[in-house]
Amino acid sequence: MSIDWNHFTPLTATSGGVLIGIAAAMLVLLNGRIAGISGVLSGLLRPVDGDSAWRIAFVLGLVGAPLVYLLFAALPKPHIDTGHGALILAGLLVGVGTSYGSGCTSGHGVCGLSRLSPRSLVATVAFMGAGFVTVFVTRHLLGI
Repeated sequence: MSIDWNHFTPLTATSGGVLIGIAAAMLVLLNGRIAGISGVLSGLLRPVDGDSAWRIAFVLGLVGAPLVYLLFAALPKPHIDTGHGALILAGLLVGVGTSYGSGCTSGHGVCGLSRLSPRSLVATVAFMGAGFVTVFVTRHLLGI
């Protein structure tokens, strides 16, 4: 294993992490809500009166941020080493996993761990472990 030093960006990665942390802290402190993407989206699919505006604003921010970024720089070109079928399957599996785990990596990993939630620690360890195992199996055992 080696580090791709040409694409190693600790300053931008740290800045992005700080912005995510500030946004998550502001949402919980000012609105009493957890910034878990799966929970935000599922709340839009099953709307409750008076609870949709902040969710819509949140999703618009997720979609709008890259558009604002485009004003200052070009978006990086993604390089994905798999086909559409694998991406669709992966997306469905993530959706099932967030349902079973009662949340996603943003809700448990960012917000739950910062609140010292034992449940979120277990969920985050399970998410990361499953990711490590999946990469090992697909890359080293199956050669995909």
